[in-house]
Amino acid sequence: MAVVVSRRRWRVLACAVLLGTLAGCGGRPSGVLIPVPDDVPGTSRVNMVVATVRARDDGPDIFSGERARKPSYAEITVSIPPDSARKPGDVQWPKSVPGNPATDFVTTKLDELTQDQAIAWFRERIRRTPNRQALVFVHGYNQRFDDAVFRFAQIIHDSNAPVTPVLFTWPSRGSLLAYGYDRESTSVSRDSLERLLTFMAKDPNVGEISILAHSMGNVVTLEALRQMAIRNGRILPKIKYVMLAAPDVDVDVFATFFNEFGPDRPAFTMFVSQDDKALAVSKRVWGDVPRVGAVNPELEPYRSEFERNNINVIDLTKLKTNDALAHGKFAENPQVVQAIGARLAEGQTMTDSRVGMGEHIIKLTSDAASTVGTAAGLVIAAPVAVVDENTRAQYGHHVKHLGHSVTDTTTSGTNVVTAPVGR
Repeated sequence: MAVVVSRRRWRVLACAVLLGTLAGCGGRPSGVLIPVPDDVPGTSRVNMVVATVRARDDGPDIFSGERARKPSYAEITVSIPPDSARKPGDVQWPKSVPGNPATDFVTTKLDELTQDQAIAWFRERIRRTPNRQALVFVHGYNQRFDDAVFRFAQIIHDSNAPVTPVLFTWPSRGSLLAYGYDRESTSVSRDSLERLLTFMAKDPNVGEISILAHSMGNVVTLEALRQMAIRNGRILPKIKYVMLAAPDVDVDVFATFFNEFGPDRPAFTMFVSQDDKALAVSKRVWGDVPRVGAVNPELEPYRSEFERNNINVIDLTKLKTNDALAHGKFAENPQVVQAIGARLAEGQTMTDSRVGMGEHIIKLTSDAASTVGTAAGLVIAAPVAVVDENTRAQYGHHVKHLGHSVTDTTTSGTNVVTAPVGR
């Protein structure tokens, strides 16, 4: 009987996720990336270069979810509606094509590039970027090409990060039922991402590289970095900072990656949430083994593992967004995105003791705290307040996490909310 109940629960959960996902993307028109003119006052522009191993689509969607034999490149400019017409964290999709720049995300430029043209674009842009810093975004499962482009544009705009934006988009069919295909596509894409990161890390024009990966995109990212470490004896040193959002990675597989990375590795920050419904389904699909993006970082063996690998884990469980699956909190909560941008702007990691990261996020979340509750509003800062001595000194007696007071800053390791590790 227990087995029957378990299967019923699984079916109900899978159906709920399916319906929630379909409700979130149903009715989206094709051709939203076809460029349109934009003369609307107050709009913002995000200009990015794209590297993709998706197959070219002769239709209006430009690139499909099928796999290509070799990478393609493009330059894309996305127009974002005026601040008065949108809520930070949201991607406002056109209800019909062409979209209206006053209310919708639209594309104003889309030029396919050769590899040499993409390199020229990148080098010209990186020279004009503060600290010559690039941000590479690797999207997750169930993402069409236009999904990845608009989401990255939203992250760049809302974070106000002074970086050169590079989108790496791998072949995802953009369908909940294509999970297996998407998963296999991560293996197909690993070599291309490694080559992209290697080129950037060896380019003398580049100061440093940050990577932001989401969901299944973490598999592509971690495998590429592992391969780079094996090939070179370490992850190349210009890759300074790796952010892993809601990683859809088996906890045991995750641990093996860090054995291969070696001691000289980037600073890793991982965003987790125990209410992530998408990762709950993934756990069942993969033999009931926990996904690292949904673990409680205060529990063993995760706490010790994260400490040992020097991974900074930020628990977003109490942070609420409009995402019914709770799988995209890192991008949809304005305070989280702004905190990421602040770190990139200052060229330091979220655990740098010279600047109180927890203090900075507490300031960013002060307005949100009044609407979602103080403890929930400060949940992002709590982990950093534990590991950042500057923040602890000022806030150590006041910050709360999941309803439990953080201990005095003079104690070490007694109440670790976030621990340094990397995903």
